[in-house]
Amino acid sequence: MSHEHTPSLVDVLEHGAPKDDHPQAMDTRLFMQLLVFDCTAIRPAESLKNLAAELEQREVPSVLYEDVNQPNSIGLLSWSEDPKMFVRAVRPACNADTTFGLKIRPELTMLGRSYSSGYESDLKYWLLDRPRHTAKNPAWPWAIWYPLRRNGAFEELEGREKGAILREHGEIGKAYGTSDLAHDIRLACHGLDAHDNEFVIGLIGKALHPLSHVVQSMRKTKQTARYISQMGPFFVGHTAWMSSHD
Repeated sequence: MSHEHTPSLVDVLEHGAPKDDHPQAMDTRLFMQLLVFDCTAIRPAESLKNLAAELEQREVPSVLYEDVNQPNSIGLLSWSEDPKMFVRAVRPACNADTTFGLKIRPELTMLGRSYSSGYESDLKYWLLDRPRHTAKNPAWPWAIWYPLRRNGAFEELEGREKGAILREHGEIGKAYGTSDLAHDIRLACHGLDAHDNEFVIGLIGKALHPLSHVVQSMRKTKQTARYISQMGPFFVGHTAWMSSHD
């Protein structure tokens, strides 16, 4: 006697907390990419100006950073709900005649997607609006971007212990945000990162020291001390230009 096997459905939706007694679920998220270039043909200021013009012409929502640790380097952060934008708009902008001489620094390329934890009271704001607003807030020109990977032992923990570890981490971040010292953009990058990292973190704020300080504070948490196997490389930038598109 044969039995027909019906495959189980895979839930790829993002879920939030119930809102007005209705569950929140979305099949939309924001993809964000950081590209970092050495300016090899013309001066960085001119390269930045030319790249900004190409991005604006193609209506790419984006921010350009001056690289603090490399005088001839610039960073490009762009985002879209449709990842095809990175190949149909960002790629041509970076390869245009006017941007000749931009040499990619692949070790600093980061790509991730916004995600939910299941507890967000406003799922759309968390997934789509908050990352955009954080990246483009003119009052917060400083940025530190880095990838990270947890070790396998974390995934073997039972749910309650995982939750306690993540809450400790989250409460520190919330305290810095409430004090307007550091604001985070958290992205998942499973399968999107060349070095098998799992998350991309952006720390954004009005001054650089608090962004460094929150990284230092996080080192004391159980998650970082025991379960993070790799962090970095780190990109440190100061905003030089923002697109007119969101």
